[in-house]
Amino acid sequence: MKKILVANRGEIALRVMRTARRMGIRTVAVYSEADRRSPHVLFADEAICLGPPPSNQSYLLGGKIIAEAKRLGVGGIHPGYGFLSENAAFAKSVTEAGMAFIGPSPRSIEVMGSKLAAKEAVKKFAIPMVPGTPDAITDVEKAKTIAQNIGYPILIKASAGGGGKGMRVVEKEEDLADQMERAISEALSSFGDGSVFIEKYIAAPRHIEIQVLADSFGNTVHLFERECSIQRRHQKVVEEAPSSVLSPEVRAAMGADAIKVAKACNYTGAGTVEFLLDSNQQYYFLEMNTRLQVEHPVTEMITGIDLVEQQINIARGEKLPFSQKDLRINGHAIELRIYAEDPYQNFMPSIGQLETYQPPTGKGIRVDDGYEEGMDIPIYYDPMLAKLCVWGKSRPEAIQRMKAAIADYHIKGAATTLPFGKFVLAHEAFTSGRFDTHFVKKYFSKEALENLENEHGELAAALALHVYLKEKKRLRPVFSPQSFSPQSSV
Repeated sequence: MKKILVANRGEIALRVMRTARRMGIRTVAVYSEADRRSPHVLFADEAICLGPPPSNQSYLLGGKIIAEAKRLGVGGIHPGYGFLSENAAFAKSVTEAGMAFIGPSPRSIEVMGSKLAAKEAVKKFAIPMVPGTPDAITDVEKAKTIAQNIGYPILIKASAGGGGKGMRVVEKEEDLADQMERAISEALSSFGDGSVFIEKYIAAPRHIEIQVLADSFGNTVHLFERECSIQRRHQKVVEEAPSSVLSPEVRAAMGADAIKVAKACNYTGAGTVEFLLDSNQQYYFLEMNTRLQVEHPVTEMITGIDLVEQQINIARGEKLPFSQKDLRINGHAIELRIYAEDPYQNFMPSIGQLETYQPPTGKGIRVDDGYEEGMDIPIYYDPMLAKLCVWGKSRPEAIQRMKAAIADYHIKGAATTLPFGKFVLAHEAFTSGRFDTHFVKKYFSKEALENLENEHGELAAALALHVYLKEKKRLRPVFSPQSFSPQSSV
């Protein structure tokens, strides 16, 4: 595999290309007309324009991508995440065209792409699962009976869902019909599949996911966990590794079960098994993501393993160069997703031109981005500008480093989630490790963010005054103006 095409855009395309270049592999970028001058396009050895800005006219054109890849003599296609990354038909077409799909098999994607099929596949391994329906459901009266047996509150979820779409929490029976209809409608419009199922809603859970790697020789390992509980609208914003609450025993058990999930669908490549963790450290299988995760850098930072490099090597038919006993957790890593969203306005999208874009640098700081100063933020795609990642020897050190990195990240021209990151890192619930997926609902508001900014402003003013008075006292002249006269000897 001497040349790969990255079927994606922005920061993940650039991130994959950097590893490929280090491995001596040439890269091909694809882009829409809106991304013509994007860093990933300029970085690649070759680039192909797919079409107009809308995704369905560019980045989702699997047939065109494959045709261009064949024309350019590409040996493999890396899908990144989003777009075609979990499209089993695309993966199958890539392999049928004689190229390597740098990801799992189409069958694995198909099985784990359906939450119901995934649960059925792992059932024989006795992995803990949240009580719920074994099959998709559309009948409201039947749903009411099931909900009564499970007990409210319940969660309605799209079987083919992701990113919080097609998901509804129902607190009482009279709301069930309306919420079910909304969930089915959203699932249809987002995924083309209106199948939904019902499960018990776990109050105050933590979202813990396990990174797995598997080669085609039957070797599967886990690279420990990531804590992904700080979310807005069911989408992650702050992630860290390892979790601050898992005991060594629970960590080992979750890791072992994640490996079983991967084996249940003969998984190869990099994947993530997601769990819910309750207040008693009981965990439940949620789903498997058959791709590289947005938050993969924190795992790389605590293990020293380049996940993209492993993906490429596995796709080339190589064995994993390490076993489970070789893996260790080193330090602590935190990631903040920097979205072009306004946290003062309920995270509404904020587009514009990046008049100033200056990311921080320094020891223990990593920025994965796909933007440069002066670029416009397109309205057509996910609003994430960058991922700010830090590493520290301990969690407190990582928190302090992230605070400093946020302060050194300068962006003008669009509102971002940097202030929200500052809020999270300063909150006692986060620093103590006593938080769950309801962090935003419990603690965050426009007023709370404004209060924090005011407190920081007052502290900065007090500190500046203290320094000024101290310097003024230190630099006071030896002679007062009254005692000085022209006749004084020098």
